[in-house]
Amino acid sequence: MVDFSGQTYTGVKVLDIDSDMATQRLDNFLISFLKGVPKSKVYQIIRKGEVRVNKCRKNASYRLKAGDQVRVPPVRLKAKDSPASRFPSDSLKNVKSWVIFEDGGLLVVNKPSGIAVHGGSGLSFGLIELLRGVYPKHQYLELVHRIDKETSGVILVAKKRSVLRLIQEQLRKKELNKKYLAVLSATLPKKKVRVTRGLLKNQLSSGERIVKIDDEHGKDSITDFRKLSMLSEGYCFVEAMPVTGRTHQIRVHAQYLGCPILNDKKYGCLQSVASKVKGATQLMLHAAAIELKYNGERVSFIAPLPLRFQLLLGDLAKKYL
Repeated sequence: MVDFSGQTYTGVKVLDIDSDMATQRLDNFLISFLKGVPKSKVYQIIRKGEVRVNKCRKNASYRLKAGDQVRVPPVRLKAKDSPASRFPSDSLKNVKSWVIFEDGGLLVVNKPSGIAVHGGSGLSFGLIELLRGVYPKHQYLELVHRIDKETSGVILVAKKRSVLRLIQEQLRKKELNKKYLAVLSATLPKKKVRVTRGLLKNQLSSGERIVKIDDEHGKDSITDFRKLSMLSEGYCFVEAMPVTGRTHQIRVHAQYLGCPILNDKKYGCLQSVASKVKGATQLMLHAAAIELKYNGERVSFIAPLPLRFQLLLGDLAKKYL
């Protein structure tokens, strides 16, 4: 296990590779193990022979085997790369309150709106970096899937590589069910609507990523919408179940229906809501539940609606009545 002290991974570590760690490339294993260390530094210590497998030098592409012993040298970080230096203290205090389930293989988190799932693209940290900061003794923490920064709700984080592989295989086979709740800025044409339109990712000159309907060049995408209730201002409260898992899928399919999600500035809902709820400006899309096979049985993990979402929903319902 790595001991983080100040800005250094201290002391030489000799790690025994078990079956859960096996088959990984050496570079990927070290990038995951040396959390916060720049990739360039990881490749440098491999290239210089400071990393040894069974006392021998290995290339970055070497596939680890059960029973291997990996020598990891001490690594010093610059202050700006220190994991502890990247997080506001209040964020670290709140993270554990977001956890709705934890066992030896899995963390289930109710992610707030406004926090990305990982750092990058101008963000110094995201949910996974926060979790690694709060759980420094966990050798392995990896996102199983992703949701948008603006979307709140349930997200799975694997604590073992075997768990990651197991759940991602269910994702590939479409054996994992997700349910989202949303407030749409217009009424669905019918109680139940299935959207089957291809989606194509585009990157603007500003670096912003946007997704558009494109049946010819885009990836097949399916979303089922179900109207739950009418609200004031012509809005409606819906359940959305993505059969596929494309970037911004629910948001773009809702836009295609002429019913963009409330407060979705990227996909067409620019109006503000006349509400008594102060500060209720978040995207009104919440990953409410996820169902999968885990530990030999079907289980469901449910993420309660954020308080501001509940208050705004209640306010709109009262005005409608």
